[in-house]
Amino acid sequence: MSSKPEQKESHQANGAVLPIVPVDCLTSPDRGQLVEPSEFLGPDGDGVEVVVLESRANAKGVREEDALLENGSQSNESDDTSTDRGPEPASPLKETSFSIGLQVLFPFLLAGFGTVAAGMVLDIVQHWDVFKYVTEVFILVPALLGLKGNLEMTLASRLSTAANIGQMDTPKELWRMITGNMALIQVQATVVGFLASIAAVIFGWIPDGHFSIDHAVLLCASSVATAFIASLVLGMIMIGVIIGSRKMGINPDNVATPIAASLGDLITLALLSGISWGLYKELESKAYVNPLVCAFFIALLPIWIIIAKKNAATREVLYSGWEPVIIAMAISSVGGLILDRTVSDPNFAGMAVFTPVINGVGGNLVAVQASRISTYLHMSGMPGESSETAPRKCPSPCSTFFSSDVNSRSARVLFLLVVPGHLVFLYTISSMQGGHTTLTLIFIVFYMTAALLQVLILLYIADWMVHWMWGRDLDPDNFSIPYLTALGDLIGTGLLALSFHILWLIGDRDSDVGD
Repeated sequence: MSSKPEQKESHQANGAVLPIVPVDCLTSPDRGQLVEPSEFLGPDGDGVEVVVLESRANAKGVREEDALLENGSQSNESDDTSTDRGPEPASPLKETSFSIGLQVLFPFLLAGFGTVAAGMVLDIVQHWDVFKYVTEVFILVPALLGLKGNLEMTLASRLSTAANIGQMDTPKELWRMITGNMALIQVQATVVGFLASIAAVIFGWIPDGHFSIDHAVLLCASSVATAFIASLVLGMIMIGVIIGSRKMGINPDNVATPIAASLGDLITLALLSGISWGLYKELESKAYVNPLVCAFFIALLPIWIIIAKKNAATREVLYSGWEPVIIAMAISSVGGLILDRTVSDPNFAGMAVFTPVINGVGGNLVAVQASRISTYLHMSGMPGESSETAPRKCPSPCSTFFSSDVNSRSARVLFLLVVPGHLVFLYTISSMQGGHTTLTLIFIVFYMTAALLQVLILLYIADWMVHWMWGRDLDPDNFSIPYLTALGDLIGTGLLALSFHILWLIGDRDSDVGD
């Protein structure tokens, strides 16, 4: 390529020095067509060869920006389009009620059967010595099962949004998102597991006034080890699900969060039961094992913090994402206190097997809705930006469930899944002879009422909370789901305990506790 030495304005791309020519200069305003090469002349009338390059990064940025503008209904039809653009990311918003229900149904049932399995496990392990003599372990159950809402579902929502807006299209971006987010959830899991054990010790000490240092260390070791291992396994599963969903053309928002819960409850509860049982066995002969386990996992914290800090996508969450997971853990622990006080009461036989089911189903459905609303808002701008899609006042129930908005449509679909889903799960529990409870008609009515009321409240709160956080410059992917799933644990456990208490008062429940 040739040019005059006097030509000063130039830039370097791919090793070639090129004259800077604005793209607008290539079009003649009076003719509306490309300017002929002869019209570009050097100072002495010599022709100057012009090469217009569009960098790969700029092309990708244009594609992502156009995808955001199109889905946020903010695109300008008069804008020029580039013929070099690749296919835009598929919008998860152009969906019918049928397509939403079809995509959600299988992961929802899979997640539900996971909670049923977790309930059956809890129904068995509640009779183990560690659960009998260290009853504070029951307080850990909702808090650690809630980690899938605090961490895995938040991770799934965060990665789903990133995938939908084109931030995981290249291998380099994908690897950066994976390493940063996996390190982040290990930090959060270790800290939340440690704090959950402290909450369990406090909530167990307040009613009885009894404190045992050995039991406190046992709770700490069991909680931290369970949280760490469960988050590691589930995080890897989540990444695989989201990558697979994008390749299959499925919206990750519809499948990632339910699948996060499908194995989440079962894996977490099995780990908690096995680890606490093993550490309890070593409590008398090898008392040093429990503090050693605590020290080992806490010593790994600096490594995960360093990795998470190097990633711009997770650095902000590392600094500012603690409030929701800690408050959510505290809320779930209150639900655990209710479980601890009711599971050993013969009048509440069956609470152990049904609690993970009602809490898991409610948390799964509201997590799907929160993830969808968050993606919808991300496609219209950034958190804190004024947008017609982010109302500042509390929405009415009619706008949440009966409007023509795409999020209202998905709320109706998710709500309609509650009754058939729970009927399938109740039948499964009954056929496996779990819960020591006969499924009478009045029991099913009370149970369904509690489940419907729980999901109704959660979906409404999700509609308000996600928009409220968005308007206050908070990313709903990081902040909303922990609160919503923790509220699901508390509301579900409270309503279920109330239903069992009413059934006991009217004497309609057949209990086979002695069997």
